[in-house]
Formats: sequence, C-alpha cells, structure tokens
Amino acid sequence: MSQQPEFSSSSMPTNPAPSSGGPNDTAPLIPEVISVHSQQRIPHWLMRTELYLRVLLRMYIGLAICYAPWSQLFWDQNPLFVQFPTLAIYAANGAVRGIISGLGLLNIWIALQDAIRHRNE
Repeated sequence: MSQQPEFSSSSMPTNPAPSSGGPNDTAPLIPEVISVHSQQRIPHWLMRTELYLRVLLRMYIGLAICYAPWSQLFWDQNPLFVQFPTLAIYAANGAVRGIISGLGLLNIWIALQDAIRHRNE
C-alpha cells in the first residue's frame, strides 16, 4: 500500500472541551459575551417599525392578489394571456380565480396573525 492519509492529528487534543484548569479559566469570557450582546441590541422603535411595514406590505400584496383575478382590466386583458391562449383558457376558469384569491386571503391572514402575535412586544 502507498501512503494513506492520517485521520487523527497528534497536535489536536481528542476531547474538544477546553482543559479544566479551574473555574477561573472561563471568567474572562463572560464580560466579553455580555458586551457583545449589549452592542447588538436592536432598538424597540426599529423592531416596531419593521413589524408595521411587514404587516402593511403583506396586507397590500394580499389585497392585490385577491382583487387581480376579478379585475377585467388586469386579468381578462392581460398581454400574457393574449399571447398564450391556452393559458387564458385556464385563467378564465372560476376555480383558478378562486384559488388565486384564496392565496391573497391567506396572505392577509398571515399578516393579521403576525400583527396580533407581536402586538405586546
């Protein structure tokens, strides 16, 4: 046999846990963790603004998706459906329009649940 790779290294300890020299070994790490955690804290107003914009965007998209299949201007005279008549046949089906409107209602429901869940934070 030729040389095979060595799967274990003698320079690395077999136990990944740090050596236990006593309780004072981990003490310097605690202030660093606290200071890093306090530096990365997001302001409350920024979290509330992000939640408000996220809910508003989801509601707007949900309403647009609910309205689009029933709009004659947007749905029936769509250039995509004019170019592909087979697609227009499926798009004119009431069940397809209902499914797409249902996706819009689902989007509105998710937005409302998100607003209610994070109301007190």
